Order: sequence, then C-alpha cells, then structure tokens
Amino acid sequence: MSAQPSPLPRVVIVSHGQPSDPQIGETEISALARAVAQALPGRDIRGATLAAPGALEDALDGSRDALVYPFFMADGWFTKSVLPKRLTGMQARQLPPFGLDPDLPEFTQQWLQRVLDEAGWQAGETGLFLAAHGSGKSDKPAEVTRAFAQHLAALMPLRDIRCGFVEQPPFLADMARNMGDKAICLPFFALKRGHVLEDLPQALDAVNFAGLRLEPFGCQPELPAFIARRLALG
Repeated sequence: MSAQPSPLPRVVIVSHGQPSDPQIGETEISALARAVAQALPGRDIRGATLAAPGALEDALDGSRDALVYPFFMADGWFTKSVLPKRLTGMQARQLPPFGLDPDLPEFTQQWLQRVLDEAGWQAGETGLFLAAHGSGKSDKPAEVTRAFAQHLAALMPLRDIRCGFVEQPPFLADMARNMGDKAICLPFFALKRGHVLEDLPQALDAVNFAGLRLEPFGCQPELPAFIARRLALG
C-alpha cells in the first residue's frame, strides 16, 4: 500500500551509493538530506542512492510533483539514462546535477580562499590539482571538470590549475607530480567513497605530493546551505 502524501513538498537527493555495501551510501546521503532540511524548512527532504534496491522508489512513495536532485558531479550516464528510467511513471521532476550548478565555482572559490587564509598562502603562489573521475567511455565527465576549472580560474588567480583523472589520461599521478609545497588537491567528487579513499591517496603518495589534501564537496560544512539555496529556486 502506498504511503500517504506528505503535506510538505518532497525533495529527494540522489547519489550513486556503494553497490558492495548499499547501507553505507544510504546512511551518508540520508545524513546530507537531514542537514539540508535544517537549512530549508517547509520541505520534506529525503536521501536515496541508486545502489540500494528500491530506495529511490521508497523515498518518492506518496509524493506529488517531487523534485529529484542528483548529487553527481557530471551529467553522464547515471543522470542521463539510469535515473530518468527509474523515474519513469513517477510524479517527479529531475533537476540538473550538483556538479553543473552555475554557482559552484564561486562556492569553491570562497572555500579555497578560507584554506589559503588558514595556510597563510597567496593564490598566485599556489597550485590547485582537481582530481576527478573521468571516463573511459565518454569525454563528458572530463569536459565538466575542465569547464569548472576554467570558471574557477576566472574567479581566482591561482598559480595554475591542473586536472587529473582516475579513468582516462591525464591520470591522477601524472598531473599531481612536481606541484611543490604550496599546492592544494581538491577531489572533484561529491562524496568520500571509493576512488577518494583508494585511488587518489595512492596516486598522491606515489608522486610524493606535498601540498594540502582537501575533503570532497560532500564533507564541507557549508554545503547543506548551498544545496538548500538551489532547491529553494526549484
């Protein structure tokens, strides 16, 4: 039996999740949804992953005209194919993914400026390494990363910005090499899973990366308020 319709407008924040252990991803995205809900009263905000069987459908059950917010960095296969198919027949509208938010470069610039201030560094003497997923099948994820880097460079006069990828050249280790002590590694990932825990630190260690290593976007304390502002615009 379907759930009773919620009296509040429904929003479901959707991430990929962890297929090998779906509950880990469910716990993570649900925590983010609760934090966003605190910043956006008057909405019924829930989290779900694609990896957990039935989680998305359960999160949408009983909703009317729900918004679905893909917490993905690129508009690729999961947001173009997998998610729309899962939403077929449901009363839900899919929003653009997090990584394509036009305000994300400014959010990142403010975040990086705080990091620079704490380190006592100047932007012009600091290099930034954007570590991203990439894809062996499509150029789209890499294009999103490079476009983000260009927008960020227009906002912040960093010494240089390099992009390296897990699944395509230029690879992580190749681009993280010889960046010097005044360098920052920013994982262009939504959450601290998989590649961020394994491939990225291995690549940085392999080339003796001596700079600062930041957490991915989903770990930033200011992120729930940022997402709440986007969702308020619908």
